[in-house]
Amino acid sequence: MAANTLNDTEFSAGDLWVFGYGSLMWRPGFEFTERVPARLIGEHRALCVYSFVHRGTPEKPGLVLGLDRGGACRGIAFRVAERNRDATVAYLREREQVTSVYREVKRSVWLENEARDRVSALVYVVDRGHVQYAGRLSIAEQLRLVLQGHGQSGVNRDYVLATVKAIEAEGFRDSQLHQLAAMLHDQHPRPLPAENGDR
Repeated sequence: MAANTLNDTEFSAGDLWVFGYGSLMWRPGFEFTERVPARLIGEHRALCVYSFVHRGTPEKPGLVLGLDRGGACRGIAFRVAERNRDATVAYLREREQVTSVYREVKRSVWLENEARDRVSALVYVVDRGHVQYAGRLSIAEQLRLVLQGHGQSGVNRDYVLATVKAIEAEGFRDSQLHQLAAMLHDQHPRPLPAENGDR
């Protein structure tokens, strides 16, 4: 399946804004000049993508985030200097479009800065017609998939927990992801520190 990407003409001259709502929040992987908390209206963050490469395999899929229809999403807007725009887009396509499960689009995002600026940002939203679109899964099914998921980028559990940590660092919560993170901690409790005198 061909990747759903923007034409060169759809990129305006000047700096590029990229909106991150999952792993891009804590591991952007590209050079940026500004990093601003931001909000996107009309789509929400959801564990709605079966991962066949980064956090799972086709035989044992993991589960990763996508932007799905409805609601709103808080995340991070990264400003990329014009001179780095082409290299950044190429990098993001290689990372996000490995199985073409996302649609590359431009969306208005509102920066949570003093001016409350609105910018047009590059965003990756889930393609609902793709075989990897998981839709709305129960929390139990999400837990099962995340616990089994392991792919080229590592363990699925680490991906979820790192995203929750990044969300908390920005001072907000994502109720569904936080619920799943609590269940993941219950599955793998941290070992108690050894007491002095233990033999």
